[in-house]
Amino acid sequence: MKTTLLLFLAALAASAQVKYEDILAGPNANWLTYAGSYSGQRHSALTQITPVTAKNLVPKWTYHVPDSKKLEAVPIVYDGILYVTNSNQLHALDARTGRKIWVYRDEQAVGSRVNRGPAILGDKVYFVTSDCHLVALHRKTGAILWHKKYAETKDGYFATMAPFAVKDKIIVGMGGGDSGARGFLAALSAETGDELWRFWTIPAKGEPGAETWSKDEVRQWGGGGTWLSGTFDPKLNLLYWTTGNPWPDFNGGDRLGANLYSDSLIAVNVDTGKLKWHFQFTPHDTHDWDAQSWPVLIDMPWQGKPRQIVVHPNRNGFFYVLDRVTGEFLRASPFVDKLDWAKGIDPQGKPILVPGKDPTPGGTRACPSVRGAANWMSPSYNASTGLFYLPTLEQCDIYSSSVKEPKPMIGFAGTGGEQIPAEPGQLLLRAIDPQTGKRVWEYPMPGPASAWAGTVSTAGGVVFFGDDTGHLVAADAKSGKHLWHFGTSQNITASPITYTVEGKQYVTICSATHVFTFGLFTPAE
Repeated sequence: MKTTLLLFLAALAASAQVKYEDILAGPNANWLTYAGSYSGQRHSALTQITPVTAKNLVPKWTYHVPDSKKLEAVPIVYDGILYVTNSNQLHALDARTGRKIWVYRDEQAVGSRVNRGPAILGDKVYFVTSDCHLVALHRKTGAILWHKKYAETKDGYFATMAPFAVKDKIIVGMGGGDSGARGFLAALSAETGDELWRFWTIPAKGEPGAETWSKDEVRQWGGGGTWLSGTFDPKLNLLYWTTGNPWPDFNGGDRLGANLYSDSLIAVNVDTGKLKWHFQFTPHDTHDWDAQSWPVLIDMPWQGKPRQIVVHPNRNGFFYVLDRVTGEFLRASPFVDKLDWAKGIDPQGKPILVPGKDPTPGGTRACPSVRGAANWMSPSYNASTGLFYLPTLEQCDIYSSSVKEPKPMIGFAGTGGEQIPAEPGQLLLRAIDPQTGKRVWEYPMPGPASAWAGTVSTAGGVVFFGDDTGHLVAADAKSGKHLWHFGTSQNITASPITYTVEGKQYVTICSATHVFTFGLFTPAE
């Protein structure tokens, strides 16, 4: 009898754990990764909320995150519990009511950076602290199991990313590339936190790619940050990750050359960390156009034949389509109108540069702006509509090589140093057909172009997104027609998710200081 009871309890404990296979299955009742699935499509199979029922959405609960000012987190939901992060904090909430279950705060962490969310695997939930510690907590109790430091703040590193759980590993990256920290991607054991491999995005002397830097002393601090999440192809066993801009940002005189592997998509073997292939979007970047919009994996016909594709909307204004097996360049199309630094992309995938667009001490106007035509705001893809939903920014900037950052709204242009305003930007949600690169519809947003909100697509035919006036919006996935909105009265710098509890579909998004959750109105409530 005792043996039977122990076996039953062991089986019960195992059934309550998040398995690798659960994440492979993609989002349904649960939301188990930052991007919803390993493919990064951010598409949910849920169907209760449709273009017909969306008008019946109502608030279900809100949760104030203490000490928050600018939440950028995408929550994880499993088995009725929602996990959301703030700087050096992780909160576990009842996903149906918003009731607080437990809170973990790292009181010893150095710094207070934004945090983009947790990861979950087995009986553990993970997040990174501002000072580059990976923390593992028991998902039900919040008890700390271990924390492991994977980079030193004294070397300029910090962390803001949502860790990436795959197989028996947690993949972590770093911020600090804009201030001269050398980029890397690392795999830590999900069980112990021990490091399993590390890939340096800026190669060491003598390694492939080092020859693309003119000075070794600059290359050692070359940037190439890895501060956003990635995607994964389980059949190819390849991890796809984008890298940040080279350093110094706007003055490339001491780093002549392409500056690999900055501004690139890298495909690495998830078991070994060995590089399979790379593709660089903006060689010798002088506009701070890092590649931080995650690569989305799509299987679709290409020139009449099935093909395994990876698509990437780059900050430089072009929408790239690559073969994800080999990294072969297939096509690049502009997805914004304000793009004047390149005439196009050649058949090898290299930009055809327009002369005179590099930053100068007096200032040079160029488009897109330093914020980019796209950025880390989450896109999504619906295979049923065949559309890729992308938050975009139409804006130009004045780029100066004599300052660290260009002024977003005012700067100096021309050789005379005349002070002129840079035009204000506009955010739009655009639906793009990846097969053609053409825009099918767009949803213009009024506002100051200050939002950093992304999207989620659903099988119900709705795409949810945060707009530029602090609203969560539901639009028809086929036409872009407005269906419903709710004002949070705050700027939104995060992306929505959707899940079910007890058979009811919910939509959740973080605003600056709160977690907002919505569901369909039911008379019984």
